[in-house]
Amino acid sequence: MAKPFLIQENNVTKFELLAPCHFGLESVLKREITDLGYEITEVENGRVTFRGDASAVARANIFLRTAERVLLKVGDFEARSFNELFEETKAIPWEEYLPKDGKCWVKKASSINSKLFSTSDIQRIMKRALANRMQDAYHMDRMPETGEEFPLRVFFLKDRCVVGIDTSGDSLHKRGYRLMQGAAPITETLAAALILLTPWHPDRILVDPFCGSGTFPIEAAMIAAGIAPGMNRSFVAESWNHLIPKKCWYDAIDEAQDMVKEDAVCDIQGYDIDPDIIKVARENAERAGVDHLIHFQQRPVDQLSHPKKYGFIITNPPYGERLEEKKALPAIYRALGERFRNLDDWSMFMITSYEKAEKDIGRKADKNRKIYNGMLKTYFYSFMGKKPPKRRIEIPKTEG
Repeated sequence: MAKPFLIQENNVTKFELLAPCHFGLESVLKREITDLGYEITEVENGRVTFRGDASAVARANIFLRTAERVLLKVGDFEARSFNELFEETKAIPWEEYLPKDGKCWVKKASSINSKLFSTSDIQRIMKRALANRMQDAYHMDRMPETGEEFPLRVFFLKDRCVVGIDTSGDSLHKRGYRLMQGAAPITETLAAALILLTPWHPDRILVDPFCGSGTFPIEAAMIAAGIAPGMNRSFVAESWNHLIPKKCWYDAIDEAQDMVKEDAVCDIQGYDIDPDIIKVARENAERAGVDHLIHFQQRPVDQLSHPKKYGFIITNPPYGERLEEKKALPAIYRALGERFRNLDDWSMFMITSYEKAEKDIGRKADKNRKIYNGMLKTYFYSFMGKKPPKRRIEIPKTEG
């Protein structure tokens, strides 16, 4: 029997919500969801499940910096044959989620270590099963599919099938500010998650010496300014008025606008050797509304310097995925290591797939974390500097 994922609590409908993220960064997303005030029900590789009402759908889409999308979880079952898949899919109460004219299809299916591995067949069988259910529920000969869109995402792992209706539409990494990008961009969600993994705080200096189109500096500036990542984009679920009232979206946007710190001040810098990509980075920062918080400059890594202490480098240096680039990597990483050593008590955080990164930098990392950037295995290296001394709080003397 299909498990119910629509739950009534004190006359309020609660959804089971599923937020996929980069493998290795579940703890960051879990903290974000908890900070929004929602109950975590499960943490797995590459996704976090939580419970929330209709407003949670809007708030999660607008506020979560590290989730790839937000799904309404509607199915969780085992299927080792297409007959099982059909029956389990048909058992899902689709009529509780979809209007009579809703357009629903499996937009993407993935299958790992499962007997059902043909994603095109999975998509076809599930579409037929949900169509049968909708036809029976609404007494129709066929689904008209003339109304709003309800794209499905399906995950198979070891014969377990998890089904979610995608409330986001475009991936949440598409904030709306990056129209152009460099040759090897890092996604906005991954950049935000890596920043949140570090102890960086907006009152500390942050430099990215390989800034490319500016993703690390821009995401850091948005954090510093309290700008919600989804403020300036739309979501497919905005038109699902029968599930998510319009008021939920309006309230979430109002909340986001109230959290913006108009008077934010920070020292964030982005350098790159390419003058054209620096121009792109400035344009991206302007679209994000944080250009006044970031100093971009054309500068090679061997000119990296800063007079102040206790700063942070957070960066995504070249990986050398192309053969001709590999030859240049040792010199690039040696230059980065040398300039880092000349900075006064700084910390450095770096994501790369280059296997000799620590050797060429000339220092073993204090910590490294395996992270999958798409299908590419990378490591996030932490080189820790000294912490700044705690500020003394002067307590005024009282007379008497």
